[in-house]
Amino acid sequence: MLTLVENIKAVPLTCHGHSRPITHLSFSSVLDDDQYYLISACKDNNPMLRDGVTGDWIGTFIGHKGAVWQARLSSDATLAATGSADFSAKIWDTHTGECLHTLTHGHIVRAVSFPSQSRPQLVATGGFEKKLRIFDLSRSSSSNSTSSSPSSPNGSGPSSPSPGFEIGSGIHAGNIKSVIWSTDLNILITAADDKYIRWWDLRARAPAAKHELEGMPGTCELDSTSSTTSLSVAAGKSAYFFSGTEPGLLLKKITTSKEIGAVALHAGSRKFVTGGAGDTWVRVYNFDDETELEVQKGHHGPIWTVGFSPDGKLYATGSEDGTVKLWKFCSDPYGLWR
Repeated sequence: MLTLVENIKAVPLTCHGHSRPITHLSFSSVLDDDQYYLISACKDNNPMLRDGVTGDWIGTFIGHKGAVWQARLSSDATLAATGSADFSAKIWDTHTGECLHTLTHGHIVRAVSFPSQSRPQLVATGGFEKKLRIFDLSRSSSSNSTSSSPSSPNGSGPSSPSPGFEIGSGIHAGNIKSVIWSTDLNILITAADDKYIRWWDLRARAPAAKHELEGMPGTCELDSTSSTTSLSVAAGKSAYFFSGTEPGLLLKKITTSKEIGAVALHAGSRKFVTGGAGDTWVRVYNFDDETELEVQKGHHGPIWTVGFSPDGKLYATGSEDGTVKLWKFCSDPYGLWR
């Protein structure tokens, strides 16, 4: 049997279809049939849904009129949320491709997040307005902005939810680049260009904790491979790993010799993966002794997003080169790797 390190050298699967740089990737949870899904955001305006195991294209969500900066699936993969440079966030039905809601904003939307619930009725957004907002999707108001859908090119369609309520007005001093809904549904996490990670208590509508980074934040994501979740943040040449349950608790900071655009932790294997912001390489590190274990080559541009599948058996990377790649991270045959 091959060892994990040997097996990581398996040829990655390359997912084509996008025509501009990939900005964000997100997996669903594992569903009842051991299936899971992957959504990609791209500057070509058109987020794509894929089979998470094989990378096969399932569909494209058509409707945004600007670059899509972030895309996330609900845990049960029934809904998708996207944030765009067209000053909107959209909520999509993943089975039909229909746009269910368009949430208008006053500036570019960089971040979207669902709580970890089946068919969630809340979504959080953030972006260049420097405002963290929560929208209730169950409360529609025809007096607000209308939604557009593939079948309604003129913008007439389902009514939009009531305007979102803001959390922590005036506190963010920089653009919000990431929003994460914690496993504790009363906690939201933001990463902003003011170089702070903040944990927000929704009951108090105020920060519960904050941590200053030494560089501008890249990715900010929860570890999806373990029940003891952790938060991984890329900033400058460092990867920060925070507790997923205790706001503000820094578990470890690891500084590398390279600029890091993205980072993802596989807690079970005690390894983490980074994407290069200044080169085109994917690197695998040992979490405990911080040694570099592998360098993966294949992309032709900086890597802005990386994430492990929910079963931890592969990870996905998205690059400036417009491709998504899936890399095997287990010793047994898996998916298309036989």
